[in-house]
Amino acid sequence: MAADLKTLLRSPAINEWKLFWWLSVPMGLYMIVAMLLRDMATAEGVSAMITSSVRWSMPWLYLAFIASSLVALAPGEPSRWLLRNRKIMGLCFATGMAWQISFILWLVTRHTDYYVNEVYVLRDVIEGLVGYSFLLAMTVTSFKRGRQLITPQARHWKLLHKAGIYFLWAYAFGTYWYSVFYYDNPDWVHYLYYWLGVAALSLRIAAWVRKQTAGENAQPAMAALGSLMILLGVIGTATGSLWQSLAHRHLEGVGWAMPLELYMPYWPFIPYLPMFAMAVGAYLLTRSRQVG
Repeated sequence: MAADLKTLLRSPAINEWKLFWWLSVPMGLYMIVAMLLRDMATAEGVSAMITSSVRWSMPWLYLAFIASSLVALAPGEPSRWLLRNRKIMGLCFATGMAWQISFILWLVTRHTDYYVNEVYVLRDVIEGLVGYSFLLAMTVTSFKRGRQLITPQARHWKLLHKAGIYFLWAYAFGTYWYSVFYYDNPDWVHYLYYWLGVAALSLRIAAWVRKQTAGENAQPAMAALGSLMILLGVIGTATGSLWQSLAHRHLEGVGWAMPLELYMPYWPFIPYLPMFAMAVGAYLLTRSRQVG
């Protein structure tokens, strides 16, 4: 059984570029059919396509985000298959976002008044430009010639891709957090992608803890505090509707924050407070077990 699974997951039909076409072609066909069924002469029709393109893109971002973590936490042929095809997942995400930017440009150029009056927010534009810049740089440097453009040193390439994937995760996570806990009437898709975002970062944190942990539990008090911080973070991810109004009241609109609120996406980072708590808790756990 294990040998059959290994043979299947190493088949050229579901690896590398063949896998890319298997995943990206249905996405493109859906976009074309959806455009034919919607009234693309209206701003609402174009906006609906922007939403659809994002929803098709998100699974590939999350899979690329957790690929290395799954190998650390659950080594085996499925996780190694995902890691082997992490670039393909990233390129599928980039393909979906290419559809999105085309629809955004359509909205901006064909329905300018609607965009300016109903959509435009300066810090959202800044966030989008940063996100697309990261995505473009990551896509270009996913290929050999593009990788040679930045530096022969691998650490710079790794820094670009790590910073980029975290920014893109944060972009998506913050958007779905607000959809679930701040705005009215969220769709089930908002809940799905929010919790998948929580799970994705949780896996990254857990894998980091496993890699960093060494020695015996030399500092039980620190370990207890780290565990408590992680627990509070987990509770916070599920109870945003209970604490978000308090956080907004105390963190937004104060003198030191107001200039940054105009330009910095999601400042002062309210959606990420539970994840910050989990990250601090993970750090304390690793420090409690590192000896020597």
